[in-house]
Amino acid sequence: MSTTSLPICTLLSRGDDERELVLSDYEGATARWCPGCGDHSVLTAVERLLVAEQLVPEQTVFVSGIGCSSRFPHYLKTYGFHGIHGRALPIATGVKLHRPDLTVFVVMGDGDCTSIGAGHWMHALRYNVKMVAMVLDNSIYGLTKNQTSPTTPRGHSTNTQPRGSYLPALDPIELALGVTNASFVAQTAEWIPAHLFATLRAAYHHDGFAFVRVLQRCPVYTPGIYQRAVQQPDLVELLVHDDGVLAPELERTYRNRLSHDPRDLAKARELAMPGERIRLGVFYRDPEKPRYDLIRRVPPRTASERMALLNTELDKYAV
Repeated sequence: MSTTSLPICTLLSRGDDERELVLSDYEGATARWCPGCGDHSVLTAVERLLVAEQLVPEQTVFVSGIGCSSRFPHYLKTYGFHGIHGRALPIATGVKLHRPDLTVFVVMGDGDCTSIGAGHWMHALRYNVKMVAMVLDNSIYGLTKNQTSPTTPRGHSTNTQPRGSYLPALDPIELALGVTNASFVAQTAEWIPAHLFATLRAAYHHDGFAFVRVLQRCPVYTPGIYQRAVQQPDLVELLVHDDGVLAPELERTYRNRLSHDPRDLAKARELAMPGERIRLGVFYRDPEKPRYDLIRRVPPRTASERMALLNTELDKYAV
């Protein structure tokens, strides 16, 4: 369903639009997430990105699945599609294939992406269609009230496994780096706003499918999951490179830095392995990977032609 009342016939490109867009041009309804939820931080970073890049609201689409994070499209004045559980990526792929002129973002939770949506996730990485896909990973099913998700740490007690999660947690970064034709894999954290913004901006400028895992806490069910890293910055290691994420304002707080060339896939896979520190940054980036959306081209149409086609389709359901 659409989460905006923008007219469908408004088809502006940045070159034709002389507006100087400000934050209020993107802010939608007041977010209803719990106080302290990391989703608030991600929404703020995304709004900053929209303003910084002057993305036209009528040309921007946010697609989500089901979960706390998937309410995201409701809180922005862009086009939005709130889909069903695990199906955000095929919906977004369809949007981008049919309308390559649109800027497409996908917002998913850890269960939404890595459980019921895992098959779509793997193939979206392989198709490499140009879009930004964010996984807001709080390691729990929050909306449905505290069930174990694929990324729940081993031993963490939940309603479905009260004695503690039995299996080791799935690592989305490790999995993404193992998929053929993956072209951009990054990790950031909701409690480091400067790094979060810089990572999303790097993802937006990537010429392909940009996968970003955002580490975050659920204030109700996993409030302490990254608390040591929040309180002790030395437990975080930033991957730095001219072709990665650079946030100079963090140098005084986050002193552990590792120079990593994101073109080195073997090294990226090595760095993704669990260690003493949480690593944040771009693990892998290759804009030369084949893109499916460059193969399947849709003939350009004028606004009036699009409206005529839409009306023809809708007339099929007239009573």
